[in-house]
Amino acid sequence: MSLNIDQLKKKIIYRSNYRGTKEMDKLLGAFTKKYIESLSLKDLKHLEELLDIDDTNLYNFYNGLDCDIKIKDNYIYTLFKDFKFNAD
Repeated sequence: MSLNIDQLKKKIIYRSNYRGTKEMDKLLGAFTKKYIESLSLKDLKHLEELLDIDDTNLYNFYNGLDCDIKIKDNYIYTLFKDFKFNAD
C-alpha cells in the first residue's frame, strides 16, 4: 500500500514533533511547519529520510559538529542546515 502525499505529510509532521528530545521536537517541528506545504514528493521523501537520523547526529549536523554518520547532500538537508530556529 503506497501513501498518498497528504498521508505522507501527516506522517512527517507527527514524526518531526515527537522525536524523543524536546529540543529536536521543537527544531524539527518548526522546520517542518515552515516548509512542508512547499515541498515536492521527492523533497518529502528526503525529509522522511532526514527524520530517520538519530537526534544526536541530526543535532550535530545542524550545529556544524562532527557526525557519526555520512549526511547526504540534497536540497532538504541544505534547507535544514540553513534553517534559523526562533524559539519564541
